[in-house]
Amino acid sequence: MFDIGMTEMLVVGVVALIVVGPKDLPVMFRRVGQFVGKAKGMAREFTSAMNDAADQSGVREVTSGLNKSLKAATNPIGSAMDGVKDAASSLTNFDPKSETGKLSAERADNAARIQANSVRMAAERKAREAKEALEKADELEASLQEKLAQKKADT
Repeated sequence: MFDIGMTEMLVVGVVALIVVGPKDLPVMFRRVGQFVGKAKGMAREFTSAMNDAADQSGVREVTSGLNKSLKAATNPIGSAMDGVKDAASSLTNFDPKSETGKLSAERADNAARIQANSVRMAAERKAREAKEALEKADELEASLQEKLAQKKADT
């Protein structure tokens, strides 16, 4: 509340000790403490009364909107990202029975068919390449056998 440091408090304590005296000093500090407590209680009561009045009059909604606009003005990137997050969440929240839900289900089915077809075509291609590789290996073995047979015949 007040910006009083330890040195100022020490000076106030020494002055109070000299002016009031050591005998009456604890009583004075107790009364000062009671006064500060009452002042804090009144401030707390005033603050709660003002907050209640603000809630009843609708000022809170206005100030929250004002706070959002001030936040947007001071941090435009953050407010833009909030807008993007809101838009993204609205895109992901849809009813499965609506037209969007039906289209989404249809697209998921089409994607599954495309994936299955891609896997099938890849397997067929691998089988065809394996068959061609076997045929080529057979040809190479046959030509190697012919060469070996010619070498035997020549020797």
